[in-house]
Formats: sequence, structure tokens, C-alpha cells
Amino acid sequence: MSREDEVNMDTGREARLGFDEAILCGSKSADQLGTILDGAYSRNGRLLLTRMEQEQVDALSGDHRGALDYDPASRTGFFGEARAQEPGVKPRVAVVTAGSSDVPMAREASRTLAYYGEPCLEIFDVGVAGLHRLQERVEELRQMRVVIAVAGMDAALASVVGGLVPGLVVVVPTSVGYGVVEGGWTALRASLVSCAPGVVVVNIDNGYGAACAALRSLGPR
Repeated sequence: MSREDEVNMDTGREARLGFDEAILCGSKSADQLGTILDGAYSRNGRLLLTRMEQEQVDALSGDHRGALDYDPASRTGFFGEARAQEPGVKPRVAVVTAGSSDVPMAREASRTLAYYGEPCLEIFDVGVAGLHRLQERVEELRQMRVVIAVAGMDAALASVVGGLVPGLVVVVPTSVGYGVVEGGWTALRASLVSCAPGVVVVNIDNGYGAACAALRSLGPR
């Protein structure tokens, strides 16, 4: 089997859903990624690449690397031009983290939003261990149509935000923490049993999925 036979791109996804196909790079070889990027280039297409490690970027051809906007913090890459953001447009989405350790997953969300031309407000390290930090930003958050709350440990930030803002709250439980956090399962369970009404939850560490949920909720401007 050739590497071309290992790749079958979903070229109709944008027409069906309004989203380009996102490439999950984890465990993909440099040859597979090269084939995927060649296919996008031949269609004058663009791609969002997620969970892309620096070693995978380094293994690409020079032409591919030159066409890639790579962000190591979020492990995301834009191949081709991202959708342009309208000048002067105020953000409709905020991405908020409990701690600095949650930033990689938050950046995956904000980079996904940026890829689709949706600006966002980033507010990091405002977890409940120092609740005053969140209280100082609540009025900003209340203006947002969607708040993506990214939190590990006990994910208490999710319920607090859900009880303070009127917009849709999308929770990203993260694998951050020690011992019985169990790789994010404690945060996931805590988020799912939040007493804040209408809070919705995506999979552990899934910043990409949270951003797509926000985009589906917002619809076109």
C-alpha cells in the first residue's frame, strides 16, 4: 500500500458543515503529512493542522514549511491563508483558563477561532484559587456570546463562570493536575455535573472541539 492509499481527504466538508477538514497530526508520518499538504496545495485549499509537534514540522519539505503558520504553544498549523478577520470587529468569544498550565489547550481553541476569522478575547490564569482575578474581568465576559472555560484539577472555574455570565459556556476539562485528577477525568466529571444551567462540555483537552462548538453556535456574522 502506498502512502497515497493511506490518505482519503474529506474535500466536501466545507460545503456540508462550513468547516475545512482539520488534520489530527498525532502519529502521522512525515510522508503522510506531505501527501496531505500536496493534496491541499493542488486544490488551492487550506488546512488546519492540530496536535502537530515541532519534530513533525521539521521533517516537512522546505516548501511545506514555508507555507505553514505554526504555533508551538497550541501545536497548531495553518496551511494556506486563514480567513481574514473583519477590521474593527469586536470579539464575540472569550477563552478563559483557570491556570497557566491550561494555556496550550486554550490556545488550540483561540487558534481554531482565528483560522476561521473569528477574533477572541483571551483571559488566562484566573482560576478560583484567586477568585478576585476572575471578578476583575467579569464585566468583559458578560459581553461575550460564548465563553470557553478551560480548566483542569476540579474544573471549578466552569461552574463559577456558568453562574456569572449569560452567554453560552463551553467547558474544556484538561488533564492538568496531580494524582486523582486521573488525566482529566476528575475535571470532566465535575464539569458534567455542574449545577450552572446550560453549561456544555467537550472532551478532555479538546480546545479544537470547543472552538467548533462556539462557531456552530455563533453562525455567520
